[in-house]
Amino acid sequence: MTPWMLATIALLPAFAVPVLAACRGGTGARLVAVQLAGAIAALEFALMTFAFDQSAFMDLALTLALLSLPATLAMALFLERWL
Repeated sequence: MTPWMLATIALLPAFAVPVLAACRGGTGARLVAVQLAGAIAALEFALMTFAFDQSAFMDLALTLALLSLPATLAMALFLERWL
């Protein structure tokens, strides 16, 4: 098992924190949790690029990182009456 794979597996428990916050929190907390989950998922994809030696994972990581903020802002605009 490569160190990149170990790093990928070690980061999985950190992904559980925003998932639990998204399930239990209020509207604002859910929005922040989704943003944090997107950042952790992008890091997971970047680590998987090196673990599996597949460049397609880096494309996914960059796409997720670039689209995460505008998507969160659009969702906040949609939910602004409850925030």
